[in-house]
Amino acid sequence: MINGKRILVVEDNEAERMLIYTFLQQQGCRVYLAQDGIDGIHKARLLVPDLILMDYELPRCNGIVACKVLTEDPQTAGVPIIFLSAFSETERRIQGLLAGAVDYLGKPFNFDEVRLRLAVHLRNHSKPSLELPTEPKEQTETTSTNYLNEILFHGARVHLLNSLADTPTISELAALVGTNTKRLNEAFRFCSGVTVFEYLRELRMKEASQLLRETGLPVSEVACRVGFSNSANFSTAFRERFGTTPSRFRSKSAKPEH
Repeated sequence: MINGKRILVVEDNEAERMLIYTFLQQQGCRVYLAQDGIDGIHKARLLVPDLILMDYELPRCNGIVACKVLTEDPQTAGVPIIFLSAFSETERRIQGLLAGAVDYLGKPFNFDEVRLRLAVHLRNHSKPSLELPTEPKEQTETTSTNYLNEILFHGARVHLLNSLADTPTISELAALVGTNTKRLNEAFRFCSGVTVFEYLRELRMKEASQLLRETGLPVSEVACRVGFSNSANFSTAFRERFGTTPSRFRSKSAKPEH
């Protein structure tokens, strides 16, 4: 069981950091975040968590070095460290294990595997405890599906927010969060009531309206920043969403209220 466990996630990629953060929170874990190796070492010493999930490639101090420091420190030596990496080479995995890690989790994440491996290593590094009665199977499966929907939705949303000017295709987006296009659309419908495409369109329109209100950027530049290569297409989409052209929207937004 991983419910109630204190997990430190050391990951510099915001989308992946928030993806695994959301998953662990939904599992009932107390989650702490670090964005680089130095920050990870500092927080591990401060918190002494039950387990550390650490990216292999980190700024300032890479995962191998950070892992060695923590496993050689008497204060944190007993904390299991699991590496997170997109690399599949055997040599890299061996380096991680030699540095003191107990396991490796590949990217993109398979969350059934993540939950199982965490449970195994937490059990091996903690005192046995009485297990609470499990929920009925149907309820557990429904809850698990809802959790996965939220994880996929929030992970994909971060990717979209970070790349409005050049968004990945839905297939690429699905691959980034470890699923397929059909499953990703199901998650978006569950969490937001719309498909990935419809959600992206609304994100673009909200960002465009904000840029028009708060900046003096030309309409063509606003269009480019929210992912439209053609200003005419942008103007058409904007008018369909707000009932007016970008230029008129800006003019009305600039008028003082009485």
